[in-house]
Amino acid sequence: MTKQELVRLLALEDFTPVYEEADRIRRETVGDEVHIRAIIEFSNICARQCRYCGINCTNPNIKYYQMTREEILATAREAIDAGYRTIVLQSGENPSLDREWMGSIVREINGMGATVTLSIGELSDEDFRYYRQQGADRYLLKHETADPDIYAELHPCGTLESRLHSLMAIHDLGYETGSGFMIGLPGQTLETIAEDLLLLKKLNCRMAGIGPFIPHPETPLANEKQGDPELTKRAVALARILIPDANLPVTTALGLVDGRENAFACGANVVMKKVTPDEYKEAYEIYPAMLDKTDIRKDRKLLEEQIRALGRIPV
Repeated sequence: MTKQELVRLLALEDFTPVYEEADRIRRETVGDEVHIRAIIEFSNICARQCRYCGINCTNPNIKYYQMTREEILATAREAIDAGYRTIVLQSGENPSLDREWMGSIVREINGMGATVTLSIGELSDEDFRYYRQQGADRYLLKHETADPDIYAELHPCGTLESRLHSLMAIHDLGYETGSGFMIGLPGQTLETIAEDLLLLKKLNCRMAGIGPFIPHPETPLANEKQGDPELTKRAVALARILIPDANLPVTTALGLVDGRENAFACGANVVMKKVTPDEYKEAYEIYPAMLDKTDIRKDRKLLEEQIRALGRIPV
């Protein structure tokens, strides 16, 4: 599809036929299985100044933390025992993160029988290569917006060119490459959303997280409008059509503002579940969220029941 065609579809008054097509493609390419991933947010230390993010380094109210190696591995073991087979290790972008320390954690979790996804920001090509050699199979690095002007306005700490270089390096190293973007950013139009979708295809993304922008009260975008969940679901559906066999999660943000049932009907096949210990997860606040106490085994069982109730198969 061309940019013009994507814009036309995003603006349709009745999007139902497109949702149905996206769901048909999802069923034919990835089936009725819903993959459940466990996310461990092991540190909120971040050197970036992203203007939409609650853990950006200019926020004076952050209570910084970094989980110990033992805490991370214990949490991963509990998640694996509860049935998870993919562990997502996520943090802010921390230039002082010890590479060997992180690599040893990746190896240990691999040894427990789980796939490791890293989401720790832009790194050097050498670091990306190192973590791939240690056993990291997937890397998630959202591009957030394909518009260089909007990117520059939101990221005084980086450039879209640098972000795209990292994503191409990740792909070339053999990672399952993940990217994604937000719906509702200031200055965004249907044209820029179409460019975001085409960029996912150009980058050969095997997973893509598309969620609504949720303003954080302690950021420069505190008073901006929240992203539209309907437009978010339309973007997910078009992503399914553009990259048929990709893993498309129902993002946590979309679950907060719209509920997961509708999102699964538009082509999504993955759900992420936080397993971060209670003493840390409130401090990892990229956007405001109501957080329940973590009970990894109980939460996993409940999520499986919800997925089965939708006629899908939890795996």
